[in-house]
Amino acid sequence: MTVRVARSLAGVDAAQWNALAGDGEPFLRHEFLLALEESGCATPETGWDAHHLLHVDQSGALDGAMPLYLKSHSWGEFVFDFAWAEAFHRAGQRYYPRLVSAVPFTPATGPRLLARSSAVRDELIAAARGLARDLGVSSLHVLFPAAADQESLAAAGLMRRLDCQFHWRADGSRDFDEWLGSFASEKRKKVRRERRRVAESGLQCRRMTGAELDPPAVEAVYRLHAMTFARYGNAPYLNAGFFDRLARTMPEAMVVELAELGGEPVACAVSLRSAGTLFGRYWGAAGEFHSLHFELCYYRGIEYCLREGLGRFEPGTQGEHKLLRGFMPTPVWSLHEIVDPRFSAPIGAWLARERRRRRQWLAQALRHLPFRRGDGPARLPADVRDCLAAED
Repeated sequence: MTVRVARSLAGVDAAQWNALAGDGEPFLRHEFLLALEESGCATPETGWDAHHLLHVDQSGALDGAMPLYLKSHSWGEFVFDFAWAEAFHRAGQRYYPRLVSAVPFTPATGPRLLARSSAVRDELIAAARGLARDLGVSSLHVLFPAAADQESLAAAGLMRRLDCQFHWRADGSRDFDEWLGSFASEKRKKVRRERRRVAESGLQCRRMTGAELDPPAVEAVYRLHAMTFARYGNAPYLNAGFFDRLARTMPEAMVVELAELGGEPVACAVSLRSAGTLFGRYWGAAGEFHSLHFELCYYRGIEYCLREGLGRFEPGTQGEHKLLRGFMPTPVWSLHEIVDPRFSAPIGAWLARERRRRRQWLAQALRHLPFRRGDGPARLPADVRDCLAAED
């Protein structure tokens, strides 16, 4: 095999990379990852040092790739391993840097082993392990991989970690009112009350694509996004340059919900879409507006999916409040290899206990869905049923 390490995507052929990534999700597109890099959001200076693996065939064409970063911290990953880092520190060992296969700041499940065959997929895993060994890092982590990648990584010996997100799934409803009709009466009234509050507040909501974002609108999106981070004492991961590049290079993938008051933008929710899924990503607001977050980030997204015929809506991480708004608790995975057996054995045992607890929590969460009694079991997707039935 021929595998090389690319320290930047700038020199990688975009068409060949995108042919491997496919259209399943927008975050693996060359344009998206390069926008993170060239805007300065995901660089060695911010702790995201690109070490992408490129597998080429005998003709020199790209037939496999793996987005990979040498990480000097765990921020922006949404798989929390700070306790592992503390354990290494207390033992006088170094946890950082480590190798992480992920899309920066993006907890969306998708391919991580971009390969034309299972053999190439296995060779990418071997190359990642070899790079970890050559660099002398503590560990290798693959975050939010698609099902086929999970199987290959687990078969290679990486340890599984289970977490939960909340995803909307299409049920055949033709519009929002028909979908809401599947709710129990009290839950249905609550959603209508939240939407009515926004409608009566004087706020005007509109939807735009990336192509419709002019420079002032891009600046407003970034400003609102940054204000929300600042409200919690944090600097935003993303900058104005990133949003500008995204609007210019992936306009058809961007879906922006904007709320205005008196003609001034006061809140926004930026999503990206694929052929079948809407991914809610970046929220920002200039202040507190009752129920507006639910309207922009959830209800209008569901309306968009129903109108466009999308089967799935992933609004982001965390948030048990999404359950009551019709988002299904959904298993998501990461896989990990800790090089030092003195740490890998206890972490592996801990992960097994965590998986059992997560499955128990998932089963309990399903009881709080808002649908009419008796509808719940029929709505369970295969990935949820399979996760609950697993025994490890």
